[in-house]
Amino acid sequence: MKAAVIEAPGKVTVTTVPDPTPGPREVVVDVAACGLCGTDLHILQGEFAPTLPVVPGHEFAGVVVGLGSEVTELAIGDRVAVDPSLYCNECRYCRVGRNNLCDRWQAIGVTVSGGAAEYALAPVANCVRLPDHVDVQDAALIEPLSCAVRGYDVLNSRLASKVLIYGSGTMGLMMLELAKRTGAASVEVVDVNPERLATAEKLGCSRTALSADELGRPEGWDVVVDATGNAAAIQDGLERVAKAGTFLQFGVSDYATTATISPYRIYNQEITITGSMAVLHSYERAADLFATGVLDPQVFISHRMPLAEYPQALEQFAAGQGRKIVVLP
Repeated sequence: MKAAVIEAPGKVTVTTVPDPTPGPREVVVDVAACGLCGTDLHILQGEFAPTLPVVPGHEFAGVVVGLGSEVTELAIGDRVAVDPSLYCNECRYCRVGRNNLCDRWQAIGVTVSGGAAEYALAPVANCVRLPDHVDVQDAALIEPLSCAVRGYDVLNSRLASKVLIYGSGTMGLMMLELAKRTGAASVEVVDVNPERLATAEKLGCSRTALSADELGRPEGWDVVVDATGNAAAIQDGLERVAKAGTFLQFGVSDYATTATISPYRIYNQEITITGSMAVLHSYERAADLFATGVLDPQVFISHRMPLAEYPQALEQFAAGQGRKIVVLP
């Protein structure tokens, strides 16, 4: 079968690899669509994936075409979205319900072959059957939405919060959509890309700006979310948190990225700084939300490209062009 392969840092090709064979509790998925993510760029840079080569792609959905010998929950022809998270279920963090912090954490498309291929393997427990009205190509959006749902679980935000989001790429826009539905009094978005800000405006945010200075809220925001992973945005956002407010590090930074905090201010103003890592008990809920139309795929997916153009798709994504880019094997 054809698959994209990150062979070494900075090197990605589309080549032929062996067809997958399912284990007893696995299924083979004929991939309909696979989304690109910042994690894929980190893997290309030599981060996250413990070993290379690897077939990337952790945001995918498709049709079941092969069943392991012990699979009874799904049938050939079922349309599914796949939660890529793989946990040991034995370490301390798994045993206390914090599986996303698993000491042996793995993920489809990060540590094992993923969905940037014609076919992919998935544990049956990681597959969520799609309702008939959901387009399987659009369902690649469920995985990033599940990360956003996890982010809002961490925030545990109060009604009528004033929210500031840095970044209006896919993840920032998803956080915007969830903020609107969790009772925020206002949701403002900052980005250096005017085209992306126009999409945030289209989705109904309160205000947009190229800089938080333009928004004129010296008292700060109750909730500040970084969805960029950019050092300058993170540093600026930390200074914008109101008293008793919360800063959520949601965007994925490079390993070397640092920021400066004021311990006295955190103490004196009771500011919370927290993070949100991937997916935790949120994939099925994201699938349910997606089925209700919480996201408009026509807005969120800006480019659909053939698998053969995966290297070009990564380049386009790295350049900040468009919103969600999906490849179609």
